[in-house]
Amino acid sequence: MTDGGTDESDDGSAGDHEDGSAGGGEGDSTDSPQDDSAEAPADDTPERVAAESITEGSLIRPLFHLAWPIVVIQLLQVMYNVVDTLYLGRLSAEAVGAISLAFPLIFLLIAVAGGFTTAGAILVAQYTGAKGDRSAGLVAGQTIFTVSLLSVVIGVVGYFYTRPALELLPSDADTAATVIPLAADYMEVIFVGIPLMFGFFVFSALMRGYGDTRTPMVVMLISVFLNVVLDPFLIFGFAENPLFGWLAGVPVIAALDPVALQSTLFAATEFTGYGIEGAAIATIFSRGVATAIGIWVLFGTDHGPAVTVGHLAPDLSFIRDIVRLGLPSSVEQTTSALAMITLTAMVVTFSPPVVAAYGLGNRLISLVFLPAMGLGRAIDTMVGQNLGADRADRAARSVKLAASTGAGVMFLVAVVAVAFTEPIVGAFIGDVPDAPATIAYAADYVEIRSVEFAFIGVTQVILGAFRGAGNTKTAMVISILTLWVGRVASVGYLVFVAGWGETGIWVGMALGNVLGASIAVAWFARGTWTERYIDDPEPSVGPTSDD
Repeated sequence: MTDGGTDESDDGSAGDHEDGSAGGGEGDSTDSPQDDSAEAPADDTPERVAAESITEGSLIRPLFHLAWPIVVIQLLQVMYNVVDTLYLGRLSAEAVGAISLAFPLIFLLIAVAGGFTTAGAILVAQYTGAKGDRSAGLVAGQTIFTVSLLSVVIGVVGYFYTRPALELLPSDADTAATVIPLAADYMEVIFVGIPLMFGFFVFSALMRGYGDTRTPMVVMLISVFLNVVLDPFLIFGFAENPLFGWLAGVPVIAALDPVALQSTLFAATEFTGYGIEGAAIATIFSRGVATAIGIWVLFGTDHGPAVTVGHLAPDLSFIRDIVRLGLPSSVEQTTSALAMITLTAMVVTFSPPVVAAYGLGNRLISLVFLPAMGLGRAIDTMVGQNLGADRADRAARSVKLAASTGAGVMFLVAVVAVAFTEPIVGAFIGDVPDAPATIAYAADYVEIRSVEFAFIGVTQVILGAFRGAGNTKTAMVISILTLWVGRVASVGYLVFVAGWGETGIWVGMALGNVLGASIAVAWFARGTWTERYIDDPEPSVGPTSDD
């Protein structure tokens, strides 16, 4: 569930290959990785041309070329959740509510490592802009090492903390009996496979920092296709699988009698699926395939600065920089997750239809959130590479262009969302108990949240600018204010003090990005963000014998 005030998804990453030496940087740098950033000779690869175009010529073209694949990636990312919701909505409204409860708790632990992928992307972008290819590759390797280690720890901790954490939620009696056990089943499977999920996050982040957003898009497309294919079979098996009913309505395929085929397959296998756990298994398997492809791209092809196996050996000078930049981002994302959990704890005091509507509405809003997220993530690469190339003026112009574009696009999205809210919401809930109430609540939620859509566009772009410049502490402060003051405090007051009921949830959620955009614009206007994080790379010394 990607919500309008968070930065979750593939979690800020961009990947690169390095050109050779694994030994560079070990013990040589006393503070930051620039001491091993000898510039590799310029080449004429498509990746180098693409990197240069970010710092030269038109602003619109590189912004568009970076942003549209990111939007597609995020759309595909959301498709995991949408497909799960689509099928689980045919299973029960409680299953939909379960995944809406599960995600904030999953995201809490994912966020711990997510900041370090953001740090890797920032450093790769700035070194790429400064032509420090060797340091870019070493940063990529160190990011992979650091996040891989964290993902194993997070998977173990997450698996064992799931049920105790869910028991702490002050749930409505019906929610506690029907929704929370399903959420626990789903979360345990996800945490077992969390390292496979992190692999793609790191790959996508590192590739984006280098300026290649199309390769992760293709990999994500493959992964989502697998998830779409596997989901109905792993959830329902061959018993009352809605896919066969839908296929029976397709003129050509109907001639094959899919319903009869389902009966035959069930008679042969007696497979009834794994329910909500099947959705988790499909996601983990699909992510695992994406991770495997990403590893091959990074280590086996010439896309980005070449990462070698030797670059995975721990290098404390690089790890210090990753931690220094990544820790504020991790705090930002962790506090965002805690805010989501706090909001969820408030929501579960309501009846199951309200809980399901909250989850369903957030998933739909995550779709309209995509253009803003795409621009925000494109901007962190644009800013990072331009500051790395000492083009602060160009970085500032790109932010203003993206912010105005984001606000305009999101306003149009809001108009469409309001015009077609109820039929869109209704498409995700089948003929299950509480469906009419869930649809009505969710429609109200989406309509009220549409007020903040233009503000989301501005907030995400400016936060991306701060991150690209290495000002991760600034982004952290703005995000915390957006979520904890603008959203959590507002919902708490409107629901429990003002007595607005579920309407207090919807209105309070909408206030967050209005506040966030106001603060972000004021802070950006100060102009204190234009210093790049890295020092100048060393002059080119030519290739070494192992390059």
